[in-house]
Amino acid sequence: MMNEMSPQQRQYTVEQFLYQVADACDRQQWDRYLDFFSQDAEFHVPQWCSEHQYTRDPQREMSLIYYANRSGLEDRVFRIRTGKSAASTPMPRTLHLISNVQIEPDGDNSLNVSVNWLTHYTRFGETAHVYGRAGYRLCQQDGELKISRKHVLLLNDKIDSVLDFYHL
Repeated sequence: MMNEMSPQQRQYTVEQFLYQVADACDRQQWDRYLDFFSQDAEFHVPQWCSEHQYTRDPQREMSLIYYANRSGLEDRVFRIRTGKSAASTPMPRTLHLISNVQIEPDGDNSLNVSVNWLTHYTRFGETAHVYGRAGYRLCQQDGELKISRKHVLLLNDKIDSVLDFYHL
Protein backbone atom coordinates (compact mmCIF):
# COMPACT_ATOMS: atom_id res chain seq x y z
CA MET A 1 0.00 0.00 0.00
CA MET A 2 2.74 2.49 0.95
CA ASN A 3 4.76 1.51 -2.09
CA GLU A 4 1.75 2.28 -4.29
CA MET A 5 1.68 5.94 -3.19
CA SER A 6 3.43 8.68 -5.11
CA PRO A 7 6.79 9.65 -3.60
CA GLN A 8 5.28 12.93 -2.37
CA GLN A 9 2.32 11.20 -0.71
CA ARG A 10 4.64 8.66 0.91
CA GLN A 11 6.97 11.41 2.17
CA TYR A 12 4.09 13.35 3.71
CA THR A 13 2.53 10.23 5.28
CA VAL A 14 5.80 9.04 6.83
CA GLU A 15 6.74 12.49 8.13
CA GLN A 16 3.32 12.93 9.74
CA PHE A 17 3.60 9.47 11.28
CA LEU A 18 7.02 10.26 12.81
CA TYR A 19 5.75 13.63 14.09
CA GLN A 20 2.85 11.83 15.80
CA VAL A 21 5.25 9.35 17.43
CA ALA A 22 7.37 12.25 18.73
CA ASP A 23 4.29 14.12 19.93
CA ALA A 24 2.99 11.11 21.87
CA CYS A 25 6.38 10.75 23.55
CA ASP A 26 6.67 14.46 24.36
CA ARG A 27 3.16 14.50 25.84
CA GLN A 28 3.92 11.30 27.78
CA GLN A 29 0.89 9.62 26.22
CA TRP A 30 2.42 6.20 26.71
CA ASP A 31 -0.41 4.01 25.40
CA ARG A 32 -0.57 6.08 22.22
CA TYR A 33 3.24 5.95 21.94
CA LEU A 34 3.41 2.17 22.37
CA ASP A 35 0.65 1.68 19.81
CA PHE A 36 3.00 3.01 17.10
CA PHE A 37 5.22 -0.08 17.59
CA SER A 38 4.49 -3.58 16.30
CA GLN A 39 4.58 -6.37 18.89
CA ASP A 40 7.87 -7.65 17.45
CA ALA A 41 9.46 -4.19 17.21
CA GLU A 42 13.17 -4.11 17.97
CA PHE A 43 14.54 -0.96 19.66
CA HIS A 44 18.32 -0.63 19.58
CA VAL A 45 20.78 2.05 20.64
CA PRO A 46 24.32 0.75 20.07
CA GLN A 47 27.34 1.78 22.08
CA TRP A 48 30.35 3.47 20.49
CA CYS A 49 33.47 1.30 20.56
CA SER A 50 35.74 3.94 19.00
CA GLU A 51 35.49 7.43 17.56
CA HIS A 52 33.85 6.18 14.35
CA GLN A 53 32.77 2.60 15.07
CA TYR A 54 29.73 1.46 16.98
CA THR A 55 28.55 -1.99 18.02
CA ARG A 56 26.41 -3.82 15.50
CA ASP A 57 25.20 -7.00 17.15
CA PRO A 58 23.09 -6.40 20.27
CA GLN A 59 23.17 -10.12 21.09
CA ARG A 60 26.99 -10.16 21.43
CA GLU A 61 28.11 -6.55 21.92
CA MET A 62 27.28 -3.77 24.37
CA SER A 63 24.33 -1.49 23.71
CA LEU A 64 23.10 1.60 25.49
CA ILE A 65 19.52 0.30 25.07
CA TYR A 66 18.29 -2.90 23.50
CA TYR A 67 14.77 -4.32 23.48
CA ALA A 68 14.27 -7.36 21.26
CA ASN A 69 10.55 -6.61 21.05
CA ARG A 70 7.91 -4.17 22.25
CA SER A 71 7.67 -5.77 25.69
CA GLY A 72 10.92 -3.99 26.66
CA LEU A 73 9.29 -0.62 25.99
CA GLU A 74 6.13 -1.76 27.77
CA ASP A 75 8.21 -2.66 30.83
CA ARG A 76 9.84 0.79 30.86
CA VAL A 77 6.42 2.47 30.61
CA PHE A 78 5.14 0.27 33.46
CA ARG A 79 8.09 1.33 35.64
CA ILE A 80 7.51 5.01 34.82
CA ARG A 81 3.79 4.78 35.59
CA THR A 82 4.28 2.95 38.89
CA GLY A 83 7.10 5.18 40.13
CA LYS A 84 9.55 2.24 40.03
CA SER A 85 11.97 4.07 37.75
CA ALA A 86 14.28 6.23 39.85
CA ALA A 87 15.94 7.38 36.60
CA SER A 88 12.60 8.84 35.47
CA THR A 89 11.61 10.54 38.73
CA PRO A 90 10.91 13.31 38.16
CA MET A 91 10.03 12.69 34.54
CA PRO A 92 11.86 15.13 32.24
CA ARG A 93 10.01 17.32 29.78
CA THR A 94 11.09 16.55 26.23
CA LEU A 95 10.79 18.13 22.80
CA HIS A 96 11.73 15.97 19.81
CA LEU A 97 12.72 17.54 16.50
CA ILE A 98 13.01 15.40 13.36
CA SER A 99 14.62 16.40 10.06
CA ASN A 100 16.13 15.05 6.85
CA VAL A 101 13.54 12.27 6.51
CA GLN A 102 14.68 9.91 3.76
CA ILE A 103 12.55 6.98 2.63
CA GLU A 104 13.53 3.85 0.79
CA PRO A 105 10.68 1.50 -0.16
CA ASP A 106 11.33 -2.17 0.48
CA GLY A 107 10.01 -4.93 -1.73
CA ASP A 108 7.74 -6.45 0.92
CA ASN A 109 5.53 -3.36 1.34
CA SER A 110 7.63 -1.94 4.14
CA LEU A 111 9.80 1.14 4.26
CA ASN A 112 13.29 1.88 5.51
CA VAL A 113 13.39 5.42 6.84
CA SER A 114 16.36 7.42 8.07
CA VAL A 115 16.13 10.68 10.00
CA ASN A 116 18.24 13.14 11.91
CA TRP A 117 16.84 13.99 15.32
CA LEU A 118 17.39 16.32 18.25
CA THR A 119 15.71 16.08 21.64
CA HIS A 120 15.75 18.93 24.12
CA TYR A 121 14.92 17.86 27.67
CA THR A 122 14.54 19.60 31.02
CA ARG A 123 14.94 17.88 34.36
CA PHE A 124 15.72 19.34 37.80
CA GLY A 125 15.60 22.83 36.23
CA GLU A 126 18.45 22.05 33.82
CA THR A 127 18.02 21.86 30.07
CA ALA A 128 20.20 19.69 27.83
CA HIS A 129 19.93 17.88 24.53
CA VAL A 130 20.75 14.61 22.83
CA TYR A 131 20.99 14.19 19.10
CA GLY A 132 21.78 11.71 16.41
CA ARG A 133 20.50 9.65 13.52
CA ALA A 134 17.80 7.02 13.53
CA GLY A 135 16.78 4.30 11.17
CA TYR A 136 13.26 2.93 11.17
CA ARG A 137 11.70 -0.01 9.45
CA LEU A 138 8.02 0.76 9.00
CA CYS A 139 5.42 -1.83 8.04
CA GLN A 140 1.68 -1.88 7.48
CA GLN A 141 -0.52 -3.72 9.97
CA ASP A 142 -4.28 -3.59 9.61
CA GLY A 143 -3.95 -0.58 7.33
CA GLU A 144 -1.80 1.41 9.78
CA LEU A 145 1.90 2.17 9.83
CA LYS A 146 3.84 0.52 12.64
CA ILE A 147 7.48 0.67 13.68
CA SER A 148 8.98 -2.81 13.40
CA ARG A 149 12.54 -1.63 14.07
CA LYS A 150 14.09 1.52 15.50
CA HIS A 151 17.87 1.82 15.42
CA VAL A 152 19.17 4.98 17.08
CA LEU A 153 22.72 6.21 16.71
CA LEU A 154 23.40 8.65 19.54
CA LEU A 155 26.02 11.21 18.52
CA ASN A 156 26.59 12.92 21.87
CA ASP A 157 29.96 12.19 23.44
CA LYS A 158 28.72 13.07 26.91
CA ILE A 159 25.28 12.86 28.47
CA ASP A 160 24.54 14.51 31.80
CA SER A 161 21.52 12.34 32.51
CA VAL A 162 20.43 8.73 32.62
CA LEU A 163 19.47 7.83 29.06
CA ASP A 164 16.06 6.31 28.41
CA PHE A 165 13.82 5.60 25.42
CA TYR A 166 11.94 8.91 25.75
CA HIS A 167 15.15 10.85 25.08
CA LEU A 168 15.47 9.31 21.61
